Amino acid sequence: MSMNNVPLDVVIADFRIGIDGDDHISNVSDIQLRNIALRGIRDLGFDMGRRIKSLKLAVNSNDTITLPDDFVSISKIGLVGEDGLVYVLNENKSINFSRRKLTTTTAFSQSSMDIPVNSVKDTEESKEATTSGVSIENDYNQFVFENYLMEGGTGRLYGMGGAHAAGEYRMNYDQNRIELSTNKSVTEVVMEYISDDARSGNPSVHVYAEEALRAYIYYKLIEKKSTIPANEKARARAEYYNERRLAGIRMASFSKDEALKVIRKNYRLSPKF
Repeated sequence: MSMNNVPLDVVIADFRIGIDGDDHISNVSDIQLRNIALRGIRDLGFDMGRRIKSLKLAVNSNDTITLPDDFVSISKIGLVGEDGLVYVLNENKSINFSRRKLTTTTAFSQSSMDIPVNSVKDTEESKEATTSGVSIENDYNQFVFENYLMEGGTGRLYGMGGAHAAGEYRMNYDQNRIELSTNKSVTEVVMEYISDDARSGNPSVHVYAEEALRAYIYYKLIEKKSTIPANEKARARAEYYNERRLAGIRMASFSKDEALKVIRKNYRLSPKF
């Protein structure tokens, strides 16, 4: 673990040391404390401390990739070239991953409850075409300009094609996987994605967000207790959001050099004629 991250166990231990016998949360259990702390890591991580992982994932025989267990959202996916660069795949929401219903029915027994038994029809993968003997691509020919003087079609339909990439992909959240479409024999891809650190074996929080996590734990512990005064709940909530704001400012620091790079990156020299 890097030095700029604090393990969750250390945060919980420090938090428990600061609890006095007459505090509102003096009787909190270790299980409850850890559960709320994990929720705090997830809440803070999604907004300010996003941890991007880069994994090499094997391509299945049906041109799919199984999503990792800690997957939240994708940043990029591509192939690694011999130059060490990642050549990204374009997202294509027209890639087919349809399924077909089976005739068998799986019933869930609910004998202990006086409600109708629910039934779910299973499905199987069915990516076959729904047309036969017809090429969908040919339907665009009526829009393509044909240059009869040059004996051939030299024109192209504006808006079609382009965006050259190593391949295409589509997210399939229903089957917890990614559908691929490439012209190469691909056995492995690299995916960069935002991970849910609360599901890792040894969760941690960035040192900038450590105080925000402590404030979150205290606020959530007293939030739904009817014996806690409303002004104390309001104070704890305000403290949490203040610490959260400070953590966000620290983690999103923007230097003068970075600002100049952003300003200058769109300037390019062009040849003079």
